[in-house]
Amino acid sequence: MATKLEDLLDKIKILEIELIEELQKEEEEFSYKIRKRRVYFEKNILLHQKEYAQHLLSYLREAPLKHIFSAPLIWACLIPALLLDAFVSLYQWNCFPLYGIPKVKRQDYIVFDRRFLNYLNLIEKINCAYCSYFNGLIAYVQEIAGRTEQFWCPIKHARRIKTLHSRYQKFVSYGNAEKFRTEFETVRRDFKDLE
Repeated sequence: MATKLEDLLDKIKILEIELIEELQKEEEEFSYKIRKRRVYFEKNILLHQKEYAQHLLSYLREAPLKHIFSAPLIWACLIPALLLDAFVSLYQWNCFPLYGIPKVKRQDYIVFDRRFLNYLNLIEKINCAYCSYFNGLIAYVQEIAGRTEQFWCPIKHARRIKTLHSRYQKFVSYGNAEKFRTEFETVRRDFKDLE
């Protein structure tokens, strides 16, 4: 029997799906189609977007100095991000098959589609690629960590946490020693929803 907490988590998951579907309705509003991970706009929309593109020189001329001076520090974060990406990917490729955990598809999290927007100049597209990569990487790592946690330590926290990963609702309640011992093997291998 599902607890009140499990019911709430299920409702949140349903609302997340509904939110994603609602956001994707914008596809119709802004006249684009997605085929094989590529975005295609209608020609008149592309022309309309181009009217809003800021020229590169004016973009640089209008950029606040604090943005220009902080850019190298922002971009330096790319080095540890690439290392994190490499190590976490290597970890899941090697360990997940050993544990019977389904692998996380990187392409579901790291998405580079803003390059198709004609109202962005080259610098804005590069900056958007950086943000897409970094935020996608964090989500990708969180999903790998969540699946790992489900396998090794599927226990909810006693304290309130800000963000729940996708596997959290399957975890055993904090303090429920009996359920942890009797259902540990079942919970740690419950990845049916990912098939």
